[in-house]
Amino acid sequence: MRLVAFSFHKATMLMLVGIVVVHITTIILLLVATIDNAWWVSGQNSTDLWGRWDLFSSVWHYTSLNGNSEGYLQTVQASAVLACIFAILALFVFVAQLFTLTKGQRFTFTGILQLIACLCVMIAASIYTAKLHINENGGYGHSYILAWISFVLSLLLAITYIVLRKKNE
Repeated sequence: MRLVAFSFHKATMLMLVGIVVVHITTIILLLVATIDNAWWVSGQNSTDLWGRWDLFSSVWHYTSLNGNSEGYLQTVQASAVLACIFAILALFVFVAQLFTLTKGQRFTFTGILQLIACLCVMIAASIYTAKLHINENGGYGHSYILAWISFVLSLLLAITYIVLRKKNE
């Protein structure tokens, strides 16, 4: 009986450590996607959410992004930053809920925060896809791809938190 309880406790701890690792990975991917300068890449330039980087004589030069789609860009910027904030907040709430709430109440708020982060990154990447760089030559860079990967991981985490809440009730 004691061995079964120990193995159950060990499995639970491994699951919680795995969730924390995936959550931290998601936060890192979100931060890299938001900060790095490779949402759109074409020839000698690279564009991020904050500006355009042009390569002249082996030196990168920064240019601000102004134009007709400035409102869309600000929406993408705000959504990406909010996704980072909600994902980080969800991690802190997850850790706090482990130690403060009873089993039936755990992970509800964490799941909601993670779902909001998921929706924010989806909004950012979707608007970027639909409204920016429509008639330009080039392609999506690694930051754009990381944003979509972090969307999937955020959605999986939100579902995991909701399932864990149901499982513990």
